[in-house]
Amino acid sequence: MNIVNKVTVRHLKENKRRSLVTIIGAIISVAMITAVATLGVSFLDLLIRGDIEENGEWHVQYQDANVEQLEAVAKDDNTEQLIVTSDGFAAFDSAKTENKRYLYFRNFEAQGMDHFPLALTEGRLPENANEVVISETLNTNSDETYQVGDTLTAGIGERMHSLENRKLSEFDAMQFGEGDTFNEELVNVEEQTFDIVGIIEQPGWEVSWLPVVSVVGFTDTNTAAVDDTFDGYVVASKINNDLFDDAKAFAEAQGIPSVDFNSDLLRLYGATQNDNLRSTLFSLAGIMMGIVVIGSVALIYNAFAISVSERARHLGMLASVGATKRQKRNSVFFEGAIIGAISIPLGILAGLGGIWVTFQFVNTFLQGALNVEQQLEVVVTPMMLVVAIGVSALTILISTYIPAQKASKISAIDAIRQTQDIKLTGKAVKTSKWVRKLFGLEAEIGLKNLKRNRKRYLATVFSLVISIVLFLSVTYFTNNLKTSLEMTQSELRYDIQLYGGELNEDSLAQYANLPDVTEAGLMRQAGGEAHIPQDRLPEALLDEIERGETELIDGRYRYYVSVYAMDSENFEQYAEQIGVNPADFGQETPRAILIDKVVYQDGMSGTLRETKTVKMEQGESLELLGSSINEMGEEIEPEVLANVEIAALTDETPAGVATSYLGNLDLIVPMDALDELGFIAGDTYPSITLASSDPMKTEAEILEINEAGIDISNVFQRRQQEEQLVLLMQVFTYGFITLISLISIANIFNTISTSVQLRKREFAMLRSVGMTPKGFNKMIRYESLFYGVKALAYGLPISFAAMVAMHFALGQTFDYGFIVPWGSIAFVIVVIFLIVGAAMLYSIAKIKNDNIIESLKQENA
Repeated sequence: MNIVNKVTVRHLKENKRRSLVTIIGAIISVAMITAVATLGVSFLDLLIRGDIEENGEWHVQYQDANVEQLEAVAKDDNTEQLIVTSDGFAAFDSAKTENKRYLYFRNFEAQGMDHFPLALTEGRLPENANEVVISETLNTNSDETYQVGDTLTAGIGERMHSLENRKLSEFDAMQFGEGDTFNEELVNVEEQTFDIVGIIEQPGWEVSWLPVVSVVGFTDTNTAAVDDTFDGYVVASKINNDLFDDAKAFAEAQGIPSVDFNSDLLRLYGATQNDNLRSTLFSLAGIMMGIVVIGSVALIYNAFAISVSERARHLGMLASVGATKRQKRNSVFFEGAIIGAISIPLGILAGLGGIWVTFQFVNTFLQGALNVEQQLEVVVTPMMLVVAIGVSALTILISTYIPAQKASKISAIDAIRQTQDIKLTGKAVKTSKWVRKLFGLEAEIGLKNLKRNRKRYLATVFSLVISIVLFLSVTYFTNNLKTSLEMTQSELRYDIQLYGGELNEDSLAQYANLPDVTEAGLMRQAGGEAHIPQDRLPEALLDEIERGETELIDGRYRYYVSVYAMDSENFEQYAEQIGVNPADFGQETPRAILIDKVVYQDGMSGTLRETKTVKMEQGESLELLGSSINEMGEEIEPEVLANVEIAALTDETPAGVATSYLGNLDLIVPMDALDELGFIAGDTYPSITLASSDPMKTEAEILEINEAGIDISNVFQRRQQEEQLVLLMQVFTYGFITLISLISIANIFNTISTSVQLRKREFAMLRSVGMTPKGFNKMIRYESLFYGVKALAYGLPISFAAMVAMHFALGQTFDYGFIVPWGSIAFVIVVIFLIVGAAMLYSIAKIKNDNIIESLKQENA
């Protein structure tokens, strides 16, 4: 170690307080970088594990491939593991209700059962082609009870659409025909008998409202016939965006009919076919990483800049005894290396420890609130550690560069006289005459003090500006992330929906009286048309017309209208909720509530957009027409059903109503308005929505009632997943806001308190020439005011620029208006003045009792 480095180490030891503050600042910065990286990796790991548990671990699916083609798939360079499956359907003869019509047989080779969500509750998994396990839902939906050791006989075949001659999968709903007929049938049926060796939980692919219950069996390609086909699920060895094109090209080369992808899982690994989504993710990642690095540089830079100011005379003495510019510069870099060697390991441990503690709290909360099995786990990868260390080291290097350059230029005379930071020219300290007139002499002195030491003043303002930009940027990011997430999620404020059959008020009373049902509503849906002139169309529809995707008929656009009639009690509650008097309905002129907002996916760009449905005002009339297409598919002149007055426009939808698509209007009316609108009972489709404290139990009770023709949709599980995703996203984003806020406050306190410490001589001089404690406190208050005003003058415009950049980044996938976060801005304005004032008062309190003579003799604290 050379003499300059030894002197640097000695200086660090002698100035323990300043060294400790610098190390703590660097530790906070490294902890932030580590925590953000760990949180991102751990959050992705949670989503990946959850998706695999729900849908299985696979990336590419080659459909309807024969044995020879599967052998080629297995030998492909990007195939890490091949999982072979086959499937078939059998009539569910013992079903309690008509909404479960099929047994869905899904067969796996031995290794495939480890990659798909098969959770045994009893028995074991099948080991040969004569054994099966059944889903627990089979007994729930069957008049018979099946146990381990029983046999199951079924005629297994293919499910075909009888009119379109196409295969139907387990994810297809029942294909209804006219009356009581169905447009589907089982073909190529072969009767088989199996031994039941186990019972499994309801698998992820078995959706409750679809007409299937699952049976899992065993398949073996070694015994397959030449014309037998299978599905090959591939676990890829390399996951990137080339996977999609490569798999499609491979399937075409091998003659495999079709290929599908586990898009949700691949997206979590960073591979997606949606270029807009990828651009959005990369743009947001770049913006957030920029915010983290800027905050870190600001925090550490101020510590080193102040350290160099303190060491000015020390560096000048080194220069006076022959130290070169390079040696002085390297002394600051060496100081940064020492700080980094201490702070980076401690910061990484602090970041990991903080995330671990956070996860312990969050996991308990998640299990208690949502009863989820997956937990957030601290995931540490070598690449994540390399990134955290690399970014931290780069941050410290950037933070030390400017102070090092400054240190190299300090001359011996300037350093000993300590004139390098003080500007005494009249122009430099000139203030407006209005400052003294409006605020008094103390304010003018305070402003001149700031201008005298301009570099320290700017360093403090820079700290405040960075804090403002960090907080507003991250807050805006989280709010928009939540908005974007809400655009992709439907508002399911109920647990179970019943539809079909002859549902009516008596049915509503019957289901509403079930023990665990807390809310119930009956709705009848009817359809019609409305022909709207071009000047009433939203911009989104006008763009489609301009692109030739749709057209006008006689200068008007044909809207499809969905009319939702609610039972009287629920309609009254809904009307009052949106600020409409329910008594105004049911008069001579039909009135309706219009849903005036829709979220849809643009067909050209794949972007999710939010737009008005139509340009109409409250009190205007809408001519409701019948269908312009008859039963033969021929164009006819639609009849006028009614002129409907728009009683209110709202973006709030009642339970059971989901805004459809661009070019569709949704009208909400009371039940007795259907006659006024010209609809007969046969033109409407009834449904009942139920909210329940125990949705699974309620579903079982509904099945026991066994009302003819009633289909059940249990949306509880879907909503639960959406709520879990929203909650986890809020934990991630608000945790990040908290971290940024704490770092910003620490940054401000560190900068201001240190600046005050360095001005002890200046304050002592003012007190020595007669400034009273009252005048001194007044000067400090005005200095705080000037700091805050200056910081807001720079911080708010920069924050707006950052928010606009994030808005455009999100706009590649989610299109909605730019919303200024006025609440957050007001909060920042108040907090900035509070923090600056508190930091100044705290710092002054520590030096106000110092001896004037000793402070005047002291060079630097």
